[in-house]
Amino acid sequence: MRMLLSVAAVLLVPACSYAQAPKTCEDLKTEIAAKLDAKGVKSYTLEIVAKDQDAEGKVVGTCGGGTKKIVYHKSAGPAEKSAEKEPSKP
Repeated sequence: MRMLLSVAAVLLVPACSYAQAPKTCEDLKTEIAAKLDAKGVKSYTLEIVAKDQDAEGKVVGTCGGGTKKIVYHKSAGPAEKSAEKEPSKP
């Protein structure tokens, strides 16, 4: 009986680890975007770049088996853009 339980455990463990396979970069990017939207964050971009590539912004996730990273950039909102375009009046 113990032998049967041992064999079942050995066969079950790889099946469980397969079910928890790493997410694709696009899936992770979509999940992060959904969390940001739920928090009310507006005017942002998420970019997938190579791990060793320098990118401006904050790294918010890694994917592709650690070969890529997802970088968050805060974009200028509509009010900030209009303020930049209008010259100050004397």
